Amino acid sequence: MNWTRFALHYLEMVVAMLAGMFLLGLVTGGWDLGPEAGYLVMATNMSIGMAVVMLLRGHSWPRTLEMCAAMYVPAVVAFPLFWAGVIGEHGLMMVTHVIMFPLMLAVMLWRRQEYAHAH
Repeated sequence: MNWTRFALHYLEMVVAMLAGMFLLGLVTGGWDLGPEAGYLVMATNMSIGMAVVMLLRGHSWPRTLEMCAAMYVPAVVAFPLFWAGVIGEHGLMMVTHVIMFPLMLAVMLWRRQEYAHAH
């Protein structure tokens, strides 16, 4: 297995997510949606950026969608903590991102043959 290619692919997806968050955030950044919807919009912006790159690189729709799911799954943990008052708005963003990046890595390790070769 090519671990260098695997690591580069992870970094490529993170950059694509950040680009999606920044570029689409220019459109959605002025929306006052509250913390939960704000996170979901940001996760969508990140997913769009990542999906575009993954599809252009030849990944299938199922692999692309399961990677995009990693953007939303953290809400299952963080939203109830936020609603219960355990974490605040800043904590919501911290917890979701702390979960998101290792979760993406877990998906990649689960499908390591998909991500360890050039596309």
